[in-house]
Amino acid sequence: MLNPVPDPLFARRASLGAGLVMLLLLCVSATGFNPALLTDPATLASLAGFTAQFWPPALGSTLLAEVAAATVTTLACATLGLALAMLVGAPAAYFGCRTLGEAALSHTRAQPLAAAAGALLRGVLVAMRAVPEVVWALLFVRAIGLGTLPAVLALGVAYGGMLGKVYAEILESQPPENARALGAAGAGRLARLAYGVLPGALPELVSYTVYRFECAVRASALMGLVGAGGLGLLLDNSLKMMNGAETATLLIAFLLLVGAADATSRLARQALATPRGTTALALAFASAVLASLWQLDTLWQGGVANADALARFAAEFWPPDLSASLWATLAEALWQTLAMSVLGTLLAVLVAVALALPAAGELGVLLQLAARALLALLRGIPDLVWAMLAVLALGLGPAAGVLALALHTSGVLGRLFAETLQNTPAECRQALAVAGAGRATAFAYGVLPQVLPQWLAYTLYRWENNIRSASVLGIVGAGGVGGALFFALSLFQMPTAATLIVAMVMLSWLAETASARLRAQLG
Repeated sequence: MLNPVPDPLFARRASLGAGLVMLLLLCVSATGFNPALLTDPATLASLAGFTAQFWPPALGSTLLAEVAAATVTTLACATLGLALAMLVGAPAAYFGCRTLGEAALSHTRAQPLAAAAGALLRGVLVAMRAVPEVVWALLFVRAIGLGTLPAVLALGVAYGGMLGKVYAEILESQPPENARALGAAGAGRLARLAYGVLPGALPELVSYTVYRFECAVRASALMGLVGAGGLGLLLDNSLKMMNGAETATLLIAFLLLVGAADATSRLARQALATPRGTTALALAFASAVLASLWQLDTLWQGGVANADALARFAAEFWPPDLSASLWATLAEALWQTLAMSVLGTLLAVLVAVALALPAAGELGVLLQLAARALLALLRGIPDLVWAMLAVLALGLGPAAGVLALALHTSGVLGRLFAETLQNTPAECRQALAVAGAGRATAFAYGVLPQVLPQWLAYTLYRWENNIRSASVLGIVGAGGVGGALFFALSLFQMPTAATLIVAMVMLSWLAETASARLRAQLG
């Protein structure tokens, strides 16, 4: 009789499994989220009653007119916000691009002053994009008042940091030979950019800008949740009034707006394939900027004149609060945020796997269509909106944040998991089936080992994103550091708010670093 060969990785796997179980227990304790509540008859009856309030949607002419006007306002904010971000990001990329510097041309080290200036510029861009755009909107609302101007400024700052970083990376990825040749001939930095780097980089620069417009539309629709106008403002009012019919109408409008943004993004990318299409796209964007300025001009009367309030407002944050009394609150808020992200992501993985199988066509055409529709709904509604709905259903606290992250992330991961299944070669499964293996066995040994590494990578990417999302869910009552920040700003405790924002940025940076290391180990 043959002795079984011991698994050399058993101890490592057992320790990882035990650590994961312990982490889950700690996260459940920190958030107060009890998965058993989701199967409790009383909870299910309460959720059913809450959901029933959303049908039928309100279709009154007055409401539809308000929704149409708010949708136009949302699009105008997204357009102007992106235009402002381009005005910030393009010069930052120009001065921050290393390959355009004199040191890169001469293959020497940069001068200390130039190196310090470049490091400072990159640090500013990191700070701009590390703070979520909704938090920027909340800060600008506190500084200059309610309205659409805070939404535009928030997008300009947050996306300006993103565009500056990505634009510089795209420019630096171009072959440096042309720029070096121009530099050797005496051309200046601007000429080296215009003739040596930009021609090759332009399609990718425009493509990324188009993608950012799609993101800006989604973000702009949420700004009203903190008082920055648009669809979000109507949604916030409807939820506070517990008007389910109006909320349903606004959610439908939001989904249609996001779908239209996705379609516009695809058409814009197709237009980039030809010079005529690229020119038409540029003219369309310029026209949209002018139309947006005309649309929002009357809403900004008095707002721009108070722009100097921004400097006075920023000065109130210095110095940050470093008192010992804040550390306990900060530690608890950060731990809640981390626990929400971990638990929400792990719950989403379970739902995503369950929905990915039918969405990939494993269980028939009808279930495939139903699963895809459900996944589209889950990911189409942002986690911040899910959080507002979860707070109404479950009450205030991080448990609502866990549920919101789980719902939205399951839609995202479910789609990615299903696409991975569909793209997996079928040879291994077919060989096992020919050898007599059942359908479940052929999937477990012929498909799952191929898709599991990619699924783990997708999960880590989403957990990294969920850290940022969890840090702002408290703005609508779902606990974590966002709740502490909203409370501090409401009481005008600006030094405390400054400390919380720095902690939020540091948590996001640590999560990004940890996720990158885990992905490297899995790779």
